[in-house]
Amino acid sequence: MAIRAFLSRTPKFSSSILRILTNRLHLPSSPFQFQNPIRESRQIQPSFEFGRFFHDGRPRGPLWRGKKLIGKEALFVILGLKRFKDDEEKLEKFIKSHVRRLLKMDKIAVLAELERQEEVELALKMFKIIQKEDWYKPDIYLYKDLIVALARSKKMEEAMQVWESMKKEELFPDSQTYAEVIRGFLRYGSPSDAMNIYEDMKKSPDPPEELPFRILLKGLLPHPLLRNRVKQDFEELFPERHIYDPPEEIFGMR
Repeated sequence: MAIRAFLSRTPKFSSSILRILTNRLHLPSSPFQFQNPIRESRQIQPSFEFGRFFHDGRPRGPLWRGKKLIGKEALFVILGLKRFKDDEEKLEKFIKSHVRRLLKMDKIAVLAELERQEEVELALKMFKIIQKEDWYKPDIYLYKDLIVALARSKKMEEAMQVWESMKKEELFPDSQTYAEVIRGFLRYGSPSDAMNIYEDMKKSPDPPEELPFRILLKGLLPHPLLRNRVKQDFEELFPERHIYDPPEEIFGMR
């Protein structure tokens, strides 16, 4: 009422301004306005503390992101295999009670995850279990992933056992498999075995690729006679590619 009396004495104010001011006086107060900021912060703090300390049991970081497509049964089996891997008796009991009852896709997922974690001995054992299944059919990709994982872990004897098994099933490796096995033998300190794989690669029906050649050319630097053989083949197959030859005195070639 005081505002209306004041405005009636002041003709400069228009009726529209009067209407705006009176409407604002009658607006209902919102529950989200005019709150005490101290009280509001106290109400939010317990939920923040709960989110900070609550843990739902899942692994954190990239390991969980790699496992998010694996079922609970498969995850349980992976943990069990790793737990009992140093106790053969308990490991065999766990395999009979839990591993063999897994479904097909879970078994394959367990194999792939063991390879990813570089648990190659367990992966090899899992692969042999899969081979005995009624639904098993020779698959080059199963062989390839296992051979590559074994070669990267310098388990070359086991890798060659799987290699021979693959050949018996009339499956042939691709360029990446050749490259990793050659690299593995070079790391293992066996250039002659690397050359045997190289000779086998040259008989492959697939067209050759650069990577295995370059791995050999680098790994055979201390062995100039073997390296010259590979270099000659490389220059014939890839005439437009360049090969870097370090100074000969570095490796005692003179």
